[in-house]
Amino acid sequence: MVLMLTTALLSLLIPAAVGPQLLGHFGAIHLLSLLVLYSVPGAYIAAKKRNVPAHKSHMIGVYVGGVLVAGLFTLAPGRYLHQLLFS
Repeated sequence: MVLMLTTALLSLLIPAAVGPQLLGHFGAIHLLSLLVLYSVPGAYIAAKKRNVPAHKSHMIGVYVGGVLVAGLFTLAPGRYLHQLLFS
């Protein structure tokens, strides 16, 4: 959990290189970092309160947004992984 939060915070320092940029630095993928920064503490709080449905909801959001969607973003044209796999 701490590693997910650390990674999400550090990813906000990396400028967007592909696609449209917001505020000259941030891209659409940075929204996923915000999702992680919101969902991980929410999941922790829900777990402490023994609120299983809320914890499950937060963790599904982290997994889908922070892992699956971010993984798909790495396959966007112009990214290194896209060139590696499709060139």
